[in-house]
Order: sequence, then structure tokens, then C-alpha cells
Amino acid sequence: MTTSVEMPDETISSALAAERAAAIRRWLVIATVHIAVVVLWQVAVTVFPVPAFVLPAPTAVLATLAKPNYAWLDNTLVTAAEIFGGYALAALVGVGLALLFSWSKVLTLLVFPLLVTLNMIPKVALGPLVIVWFSYGIGTNILITFTLCLFPILLTTVRGLNEVEPDILDLVRSLKGSRWQAFRYIQLPGSLPYIFSGMKVAAILAVAGAVVGEFIASERGLGYLMIQVQASLDTPAMFMAVVLLTLLGIGLYMTVLLMEHLWVPKDARMK
Repeated sequence: MTTSVEMPDETISSALAAERAAAIRRWLVIATVHIAVVVLWQVAVTVFPVPAFVLPAPTAVLATLAKPNYAWLDNTLVTAAEIFGGYALAALVGVGLALLFSWSKVLTLLVFPLLVTLNMIPKVALGPLVIVWFSYGIGTNILITFTLCLFPILLTTVRGLNEVEPDILDLVRSLKGSRWQAFRYIQLPGSLPYIFSGMKVAAILAVAGAVVGEFIASERGLGYLMIQVQASLDTPAMFMAVVLLTLLGIGLYMTVLLMEHLWVPKDARMK
């Protein structure tokens, strides 16, 4: 009897250990590939006579962090506020609108096609108009980021909410359950894989939204800094700005992955 009780626990522990080891190996491979690319980059610019203004060495790129005139920390924080602020607003509004659409077919018919049309407008073309209407600064760049991130979250959330079996919702109504209870206990858990699928796509677009806003008109941020150093062909500083933007994007994406890992069962996650 003792053996039959302990075996399932040992099996589960072994499976978890194997899964953890596989995850560690996967991350080690990812880290190794990135390090190898940086090393090859350093070797290439050392061996071949590549001008520094065309392709600076990684060491030269890192050296720009020590120059106080770039104000790396302040500019990075400004861009981070635009990225995370616009993204969070898009997630909140996107899920909220999707919920309203799931409750009202009339609202879906009237508003959803309009949102699809508005999404077709190139955001780079819309940027100057947004600046004319709202001036420029962090708030405007958050708004531009929001417009880029909204539709992927909205679209996948609408699909996820519509995937819920109608019979289950009818059962909740027959038991005098409210719309909010149906959403909280039935629709939301069932649509989480779809929501996170859209959020991962939007996380990639969030960085582009913030940079577009800073390119068009801004006085701070990594995108603004790139425009400033471009005039003097300070390529190492441009590379450093790109690296920091990439790290911000990775940070946002990893945050979404962590939330998905905590809230969505493994077998329900969308690949």
C-alpha cells in the first residue's frame, strides 16, 4: 500500500524536475546564441576594417553609457512610461470593449466595423494629427502607443469571449446569474488564452508606438535621442538606444509571459 501511494508523487516530482531541466536548457541555449552573436560582432569589427560610424564594436556601444550628456536613465524612463502606459491602457480598454461587444450585438454592428476601419489608418500618418490635436509629450506618445496596441487585444478578446459555449451562459442566466458573474466565472477564464495571445502581439507593437511618437515630435526619450545623435553620426549612441529599446520590449513581453504562466493552465495556452 505504501508503494502505491508514493509512486504517483514520485512520478509527478520527476515530471516537474524534467520540465524544469528542459526549461533551463532552453534558456541556456537562448542566452548562448545571443552571447555568440555579440562575440562574433566584436571579432568581425576587430578583424575587418569596418568604419566605426557604420558598425561600431559592442565595447564602443557600451562605452556610451558612461557619457552623462546622453542622460540614458532619464530618456529610458520616459520611453518606458510611454510603452507601459500605452500598453496598459490598451489592455484595459480592449478587454472592456470586447466585453461590451459580447453583451450587445447592436453595439458590435455599429462600432466594431468602425474600429476596424480606424485600425487600417497608418499610425505614422496619424501621428502628426494627434500632435496637432493634443500637442506633444509623454501623454501624446502614450496615446499613439495605445492606438497601436488596442486592436490586437480587442480582436483576440472578442474571439475568446465568443468561443464560450452558449449553453453554459444560458445555464448561468437560468440560475439568476448576472452578466458580470457570467463574465467573471465563465467568459473570462475561457478567453484568457486568447487575451494573452493578443497581448503578446501588442507587446511587440508597444515599443514601435512609443518610438514613432518620439520620432515625430518629442523633447525626451530614446527615440528623440536617436534623432539627435543621428545628425552627428554618433552610431554607437544610436546602437545603445536600440539596445535599450529592445530590452524594454523584452521586459514587457516577459512580463506578459509571466502573467500567462500564472493565470493560464499550460494545456490551455495558445502556441
